[in-house]
Amino acid sequence: MEYLTVRETSEKWGMSIRMVNYYLNTGRIEGAVRKKSEWLIPYTAKSPLDIRKKLIRESTKRKRKCK
Repeated sequence: MEYLTVRETSEKWGMSIRMVNYYLNTGRIEGAVRKKSEWLIPYTAKSPLDIRKKLIRESTKRKRKCK
């Protein structure tokens, strides 16, 4: 199985290294393995959904309905 580092994964998914680390520490990336002080992420792992984007869409819909 091929693994990526946190930096490589952040470039692949188009997000910051800090956000990838957050997902890793909260267990939201399946198959990720921690070896000593480094995370190894499977190449086939999918990016977790960002809950904030859904909340932003819902809040803009509410504003439009109220007008």
